[in-house]
Amino acid sequence: MPVIHVQMLGSATREQKAQIVQEFTDTMVRVLGKNPQMTHVILDEKDPENWGHAGELIADRRAKQQA
Repeated sequence: MPVIHVQMLGSATREQKAQIVQEFTDTMVRVLGKNPQMTHVILDEKDPENWGHAGELIADRRAKQQA
């Protein structure tokens, strides 16, 4: 049973999330021959205040870029 865990920043629309789930499932079927009925995709959206990179919160980096 494949479980695909996707972590991403910000928010995606419901339509975008549905497309991500469909395309990841299709890839597992096409590449590995997995059963789509047994394939799970978990979308984990993170707030930019809860994600850091290179010693800085993403929220702070974005605020600097907008200033």
